[in-house]
Amino acid sequence: MSKYQFQQSDIYQPGTDLPINRLNIGDAEILQEVEAQLLQQAYQTFVFELRADTRFDEAYFQSLHLRTFESLYAWAGQYRTQDMVKGGSMFCRATFLPNESHRIFAELEKEDFLRGAAAWPLDRFAGRLAYFQSELIALHPFYELNGRITRLFCDLIAMANGYGPIDYAKALQTDPEVDNSYIRASINCVQRADYGLLQTLIAAGLTPNEAAA
Repeated sequence: MSKYQFQQSDIYQPGTDLPINRLNIGDAEILQEVEAQLLQQAYQTFVFELRADTRFDEAYFQSLHLRTFESLYAWAGQYRTQDMVKGGSMFCRATFLPNESHRIFAELEKEDFLRGAAAWPLDRFAGRLAYFQSELIALHPFYELNGRITRLFCDLIAMANGYGPIDYAKALQTDPEVDNSYIRASINCVQRADYGLLQTLIAAGLTPNEAAA
Protein backbone atom coordinates (compact mmCIF):
# COMPACT_ATOMS: atom_id res chain seq x y z
CA MET A 1 0.00 0.00 0.00
CA SER A 2 1.05 3.59 -0.54
CA LYS A 3 2.32 5.63 2.38
CA TYR A 4 -0.36 8.12 1.33
CA GLN A 5 -4.07 7.45 1.59
CA PHE A 6 -6.51 8.46 -1.12
CA GLN A 7 -9.32 6.88 -3.09
CA GLN A 8 -7.68 5.95 -6.37
CA SER A 9 -4.59 6.94 -8.30
CA ASP A 10 -2.55 5.90 -11.30
CA ILE A 11 0.54 7.58 -9.80
CA TYR A 12 1.86 4.45 -8.06
CA GLN A 13 2.95 1.06 -9.29
CA PRO A 14 0.21 -1.46 -8.37
CA GLY A 15 0.50 -2.73 -4.80
CA THR A 16 3.45 -0.49 -3.95
CA ASP A 17 4.25 3.01 -2.77
CA LEU A 18 6.67 3.50 -5.68
CA PRO A 19 5.59 6.12 -8.21
CA ILE A 20 5.37 5.05 -11.83
CA ASN A 21 8.43 6.56 -13.48
CA ARG A 22 9.90 7.10 -16.93
CA LEU A 23 12.89 4.86 -16.16
CA ASN A 24 10.72 1.92 -15.06
CA ILE A 25 12.58 1.69 -11.76
CA GLY A 26 10.97 -0.80 -9.39
CA ASP A 27 13.51 -0.69 -6.57
CA ALA A 28 12.86 1.90 -3.83
CA GLU A 29 16.52 2.49 -3.00
CA ILE A 30 17.49 3.04 -6.62
CA LEU A 31 14.55 5.39 -7.15
CA GLN A 32 15.48 7.43 -4.07
CA GLU A 33 19.07 7.63 -5.30
CA VAL A 34 17.96 8.92 -8.69
CA GLU A 35 15.68 11.49 -7.02
CA ALA A 36 18.59 12.64 -4.83
CA GLN A 37 20.87 13.02 -7.84
CA LEU A 38 18.27 15.04 -9.72
CA LEU A 39 17.77 17.28 -6.70
CA GLN A 40 21.52 17.85 -6.35
CA GLN A 41 21.73 18.83 -10.02
CA ALA A 42 18.72 21.12 -9.57
CA TYR A 43 20.39 22.98 -6.70
CA GLN A 44 23.38 23.74 -8.90
CA THR A 45 21.16 24.91 -11.75
CA PHE A 46 18.78 27.09 -9.75
CA VAL A 47 21.51 28.67 -7.63
CA PHE A 48 23.40 29.55 -10.83
CA GLU A 49 20.23 31.11 -12.28
CA LEU A 50 19.40 33.08 -9.11
CA ARG A 51 19.16 36.83 -9.74
CA ALA A 52 18.37 39.88 -7.63
CA ASP A 53 15.03 40.22 -9.41
CA THR A 54 14.03 36.53 -9.24
CA ARG A 55 10.29 36.33 -8.59
CA PHE A 56 9.54 33.61 -6.06
CA ASP A 57 5.99 33.26 -7.30
CA GLU A 58 3.71 30.30 -7.91
CA ALA A 59 4.96 29.71 -11.45
CA TYR A 60 8.56 29.65 -10.18
CA PHE A 61 7.65 27.21 -7.40
CA GLN A 62 5.98 24.84 -9.86
CA SER A 63 8.91 25.18 -12.25
CA LEU A 64 11.27 23.92 -9.52
CA HIS A 65 9.31 20.67 -9.29
CA LEU A 66 8.86 20.38 -13.05
CA ARG A 67 12.45 21.03 -14.06
CA THR A 68 13.90 18.91 -11.27
CA PHE A 69 11.83 15.79 -11.83
CA GLU A 70 10.35 15.90 -15.35
CA SER A 71 12.95 13.42 -16.62
CA LEU A 72 11.65 10.93 -14.05
CA TYR A 73 7.93 11.63 -13.59
CA ALA A 74 5.26 12.54 -16.14
CA TRP A 75 3.33 14.47 -13.45
CA ALA A 76 6.26 16.66 -12.38
CA GLY A 77 5.19 20.25 -11.77
CA GLN A 78 1.48 19.40 -11.83
CA TYR A 79 -0.72 19.99 -8.81
CA ARG A 80 -2.53 16.92 -7.52
CA THR A 81 -6.26 16.52 -8.16
CA GLN A 82 -6.99 14.07 -5.33
CA ASP A 83 -7.22 14.44 -1.57
CA MET A 84 -4.29 12.99 0.34
CA VAL A 85 -3.78 11.89 3.94
CA LYS A 86 -0.54 10.78 5.57
CA GLY A 87 -0.18 9.48 9.12
CA GLY A 88 -3.43 11.07 10.22
CA SER A 89 -2.59 14.43 8.64
CA MET A 90 -5.07 15.66 6.07
CA PHE A 91 -3.46 17.97 3.55
CA CYS A 92 -5.33 20.73 1.73
CA ARG A 93 -8.37 19.32 -0.06
CA ALA A 94 -7.74 19.08 -3.78
CA THR A 95 -10.85 21.16 -4.50
CA PHE A 96 -9.40 24.11 -2.60
CA LEU A 97 -5.76 23.62 -3.56
CA PRO A 98 -5.56 26.09 -6.50
CA ASN A 99 -7.19 28.91 -4.53
CA GLU A 100 -5.09 28.23 -1.44
CA SER A 101 -1.93 28.20 -3.52
CA HIS A 102 -2.89 31.53 -5.11
CA ARG A 103 -3.51 32.96 -1.63
CA ILE A 104 -0.12 31.86 -0.29
CA PHE A 105 1.83 33.27 -3.21
CA ALA A 106 -0.21 36.48 -3.22
CA GLU A 107 0.84 36.95 0.42
CA LEU A 108 4.46 36.26 -0.47
CA GLU A 109 4.32 38.76 -3.32
CA LYS A 110 2.70 41.33 -1.01
CA GLU A 111 5.82 40.95 1.16
CA ASP A 112 7.97 41.48 -1.95
CA PHE A 113 9.10 37.83 -1.90
CA LEU A 114 11.01 38.64 1.34
CA ARG A 115 13.50 40.79 -0.57
CA GLY A 116 15.61 42.90 1.73
CA ALA A 117 15.55 40.29 4.49
CA ALA A 118 19.35 40.47 4.63
CA ALA A 119 18.84 43.63 6.67
CA TRP A 120 16.33 42.04 9.06
CA PRO A 121 17.09 40.42 12.40
CA LEU A 122 17.64 36.71 11.80
CA ASP A 123 14.65 35.71 13.93
CA ARG A 124 12.29 37.87 11.86
CA PHE A 125 13.52 36.32 8.61
CA ALA A 126 13.29 32.81 10.10
CA GLY A 127 9.73 33.56 11.19
CA ARG A 128 8.55 34.64 7.75
CA LEU A 129 10.34 31.73 6.05
CA ALA A 130 8.77 29.34 8.56
CA TYR A 131 5.31 30.80 7.96
CA PHE A 132 5.48 30.36 4.19
CA GLN A 133 7.14 26.96 4.43
CA SER A 134 4.44 25.80 6.86
CA GLU A 135 1.73 26.96 4.47
CA LEU A 136 3.32 24.99 1.62
CA ILE A 137 3.73 21.92 3.85
CA ALA A 138 0.00 21.99 4.64
CA LEU A 139 -0.82 22.67 0.98
CA HIS A 140 1.15 19.59 -0.17
CA PRO A 141 0.43 20.49 -3.79
CA PHE A 142 2.26 17.64 -5.58
CA TYR A 143 1.75 13.90 -5.30
CA GLU A 144 5.35 13.36 -4.23
CA LEU A 145 8.55 15.26 -3.38
CA ASN A 146 6.80 18.18 -1.73
CA GLY A 147 9.18 18.52 1.20
CA ARG A 148 12.32 18.56 -0.89
CA ILE A 149 11.01 21.14 -3.35
CA THR A 150 9.62 23.31 -0.56
CA ARG A 151 12.99 23.26 1.20
CA LEU A 152 14.73 24.05 -2.10
CA PHE A 153 12.36 26.99 -2.60
CA CYS A 154 13.11 28.37 0.89
CA ASP A 155 16.84 27.75 0.44
CA LEU A 156 16.79 29.87 -2.71
CA ILE A 157 14.99 32.70 -0.88
CA ALA A 158 17.60 32.46 1.89
CA MET A 159 20.46 32.52 -0.63
CA ALA A 160 18.93 35.52 -2.40
CA ASN A 161 19.25 37.31 0.95
CA GLY A 162 22.89 36.49 1.59
CA TYR A 163 22.51 33.28 3.57
CA GLY A 164 23.65 29.80 2.72
CA PRO A 165 21.17 26.92 2.26
CA ILE A 166 19.26 26.23 5.48
CA ASP A 167 20.94 23.42 7.42
CA TYR A 168 18.31 20.90 8.54
CA ALA A 169 20.84 18.08 8.88
CA LYS A 170 20.09 17.07 12.45
CA ALA A 171 16.36 17.77 12.20
CA LEU A 172 16.00 15.60 9.10
CA GLN A 173 17.59 12.49 10.62
CA THR A 174 15.34 9.41 10.41
CA ASP A 175 17.40 7.26 12.77
CA PRO A 176 15.12 6.43 15.75
CA GLU A 177 17.99 7.34 18.07
CA VAL A 178 18.10 10.85 16.63
CA ASP A 179 15.54 13.58 17.17
CA ASN A 180 13.67 13.83 13.84
CA SER A 181 12.22 17.19 14.81
CA TYR A 182 11.54 18.29 11.22
CA ILE A 183 8.85 15.61 11.01
CA ARG A 184 7.30 16.85 14.25
CA ALA A 185 7.49 20.42 12.99
CA SER A 186 5.74 19.43 9.74
CA ILE A 187 2.98 17.61 11.63
CA ASN A 188 2.47 20.70 13.79
CA CYS A 189 2.10 22.81 10.64
CA VAL A 190 -0.56 20.53 9.15
CA GLN A 191 -2.52 19.50 12.22
CA ARG A 192 -2.25 22.61 14.39
CA ALA A 193 -1.23 25.43 12.03
CA ASP A 194 1.68 25.91 14.43
CA TYR A 195 5.03 26.78 12.85
CA GLY A 196 6.88 27.64 16.06
CA LEU A 197 9.13 24.57 16.02
CA LEU A 198 9.81 25.02 12.30
CA GLN A 199 10.86 28.62 12.97
CA THR A 200 13.29 27.39 15.63
CA LEU A 201 14.80 24.86 13.21
CA ILE A 202 15.15 27.42 10.42
CA ALA A 203 16.70 30.02 12.74
CA ALA A 204 19.26 27.42 13.88
CA GLY A 205 20.02 26.47 10.27
CA LEU A 206 20.47 29.94 8.81
CA THR A 207 24.10 30.99 8.34
CA PRO A 208 25.26 34.14 6.51
CA ASN A 209 27.37 33.27 3.50
CA GLU A 210 30.42 35.14 4.74
CA ALA A 211 30.31 33.27 8.06
CA ALA A 212 29.86 29.94 6.26
CA ALA A 213 32.95 30.62 4.21
